[in-house]
Amino acid sequence: MTAPAASIPAAGGRFFTAFTKLCKGLAVILFLAHILVQLFPSAATYLALIPSRTIPFAWNLLTAGYIEQTIPGVIVSIVGLLLLGKLLEPLWGSKELLKFIFIVNLSTSVCVFITAIVLYYVTQEESYLYTPLSGFYGVLSGLLVGIKQILPDLELNLFLLKIKAKWIPSIVALISVAISFFVKESLSYLPIILFGIYMSWIYLRYFQKRLEAGLKGDPSEEFSFSSFFPGVLRPILDPVASIFHKLLCGRSERPQVTGQTLDGSQFPGSGSIEANRRRERGQRALEQRLAEKLAAVKSSESTPQQPQHQQEDVSEKV
Repeated sequence: MTAPAASIPAAGGRFFTAFTKLCKGLAVILFLAHILVQLFPSAATYLALIPSRTIPFAWNLLTAGYIEQTIPGVIVSIVGLLLLGKLLEPLWGSKELLKFIFIVNLSTSVCVFITAIVLYYVTQEESYLYTPLSGFYGVLSGLLVGIKQILPDLELNLFLLKIKAKWIPSIVALISVAISFFVKESLSYLPIILFGIYMSWIYLRYFQKRLEAGLKGDPSEEFSFSSFFPGVLRPILDPVASIFHKLLCGRSERPQVTGQTLDGSQFPGSGSIEANRRRERGQRALEQRLAEKLAAVKSSESTPQQPQHQQEDVSEKV
């Protein structure tokens, strides 16, 4: 009767060690930051993003993303970080994942700060200047975009529905916008989520270095801006996205080592080929982790049976 109970801690320990050290370290930071704000509420005025105080206290552009002021918020952030980081870190590496989190967190805070200032000058509502804004939701949304890029065809079971991972960021954005019409408190999280999705896409689309391909970014059609929307809207969005690409995100048209012609344009199908390679690597890594989990479960089930066989042998000898 005690054998199954003994196997639970062993399996749970293996499950916990499956999370990466980097993600567990960041999860500890999120937890400690939440405890600090709960014990000393005045700390939020120095660590959260308050647009009117950002000019003298510029560090809150970095710290605001790690401050969760509610218990549900810190739970969602820690669980999401551990689960999504476990998928992305083996493929990106610890250094790239940490760089991604830093860039998405900082750029999201800067965009939220600018938006709050603009809204204040337009509406003259002082609440835009003095409302504390914080939360890890921008980075979590960015990690979902990373999953969309690497494992777009991964099916997730959500509320009895099978949804492919490539649609998860779009669904999160849609639900966030819908909730903001009915729950006023959610308005403070909406810009963090939306800018987290957009800035992470900007980084992955144009700036992330891919050493194996000798390129920057992901030029594939499967990861274009219109891929976040239903296919019906893509003919309308593609021309608009191309204009913003040239105005805001245009890059120098110099030839790259792989996949580009002398005039800087992509070889036909080169972006799709690279995207397929990335998906294959992600799928192989996912299958490997599933196989390791299955082996760990089998070994934990067989371990408690060994003492019983030893006791039977001893009793026979006696």
